[in-house]
Amino acid sequence: MAKLTVNGEEVTLDVPEDTPLLWALRDEMRLTGTKFGCGIAQCGACTVMVDGMPRRSCVTPVGSIDGGFVETIEAMEGPEAEAVQNAWTNIDVPQCGWCQSGQVMSATALLRMNRAPTDEDIDNAMAGNICRCATYVRIRRAIHDAAETLEG
Repeated sequence: MAKLTVNGEEVTLDVPEDTPLLWALRDEMRLTGTKFGCGIAQCGACTVMVDGMPRRSCVTPVGSIDGGFVETIEAMEGPEAEAVQNAWTNIDVPQCGWCQSGQVMSATALLRMNRAPTDEDIDNAMAGNICRCATYVRIRRAIHDAAETLEG
């Protein structure tokens, strides 16, 4: 049993402590915006924020974050999230869309920490997010666009 705050709501999850957060979110809470990709923390599709930092939910046991704060794509808000979401739409980043919730989570985390990222900063922050459609150029452009919006 684990107590968490998920998207601002306190929840008690009656699951084994080794249950991956991904499955607790999807199966127990019906928050299906977080995607299953690889199951070994290599693709980034399952990225959520745990205590404000991006985390791969497919390998994060619920018991390891008892008392933590989890933010999923369903509840992304704030100026950075809004700038990223608008840039994603304006630049038409997604193709198939499977990886996009993880991409948006990682991009938002980057801009929350660094509002003026360089290409190298973006590449480092996004390195763990794989896009099978190879929209990396558009992703980088969208992050730069979002950063410019934030700088106003």
